[in-house]
Amino acid sequence: MSRTPAPVDPGMLSRALEVAGRLANDAAEVIAATAGRAPGSESKSDPFDWVTDTDRTLERHTRRVLAAEFPEVPVVGEEYGADAAAAGARFRWIVDPVDGTANYVAGFPWCAYSLGLVDADGPVVGVIADPSRAQIYAAARGRGVRANGTPVRAATRTTAVGALVCAETPSPALVDRAKANHTGIRVLGSTALAITQVALGRAVAAVIDGYREWDVAGALCLALEAGAVVVDRAGRADPMPAGGLLVARPAVVDEVYSWWTAAA
Repeated sequence: MSRTPAPVDPGMLSRALEVAGRLANDAAEVIAATAGRAPGSESKSDPFDWVTDTDRTLERHTRRVLAAEFPEVPVVGEEYGADAAAAGARFRWIVDPVDGTANYVAGFPWCAYSLGLVDADGPVVGVIADPSRAQIYAAARGRGVRANGTPVRAATRTTAVGALVCAETPSPALVDRAKANHTGIRVLGSTALAITQVALGRAVAAVIDGYREWDVAGALCLALEAGAVVVDRAGRADPMPAGGLLVARPAVVDEVYSWWTAAA
């Protein structure tokens, strides 16, 4: 059974949402203006794992702003790692400047800026910028989800039949089980946006096998505030699991979990 997250000072929540939203807007403008024309593009150890000047510039900008606004809160980022005090801090900012960089480099419209504030109980604030759709999605613990400032209603679908499930690296067995149950699998190439689709009610679940905390922190806040369930590979509720997660509408979590684990 999951524990109730600790309350967070309302003033800090409001300030964190405002600053994170501002950074997401900044990032959305840069990503939208440069997608498909990414300067300084190069691959990391994996030829499909890209990094660009945009990744580096946006993360540096995020770190500068957060250092000025929240000097006591360390930052963990994809491109520049974790601040020295991050391991023992009460709060941590976690940023992925461009999630779905391969899509961004190709000009394919599924990439995002992700920023999350987390504590020992999981996500506190999450903001996802989806530049291709000109949307900023934001959530904070106990405050629900908003899309461009408009509250998002929780989805009411009670079955996976006829619905969509996002999965970044779906196994053939998972695809087969979903197909047998008349459910579609979609691979977006952006972990943050895959989870966000569950928060928005467009998908009933997302199965994510390989990721780092910056891929999921912001979007998991959205999903949790939208009423989704997040479980680890063992089926235990966990607001931010490591090593594999399923985020799903409550009515379908057991069904999709059975497909996921049977496919392992």
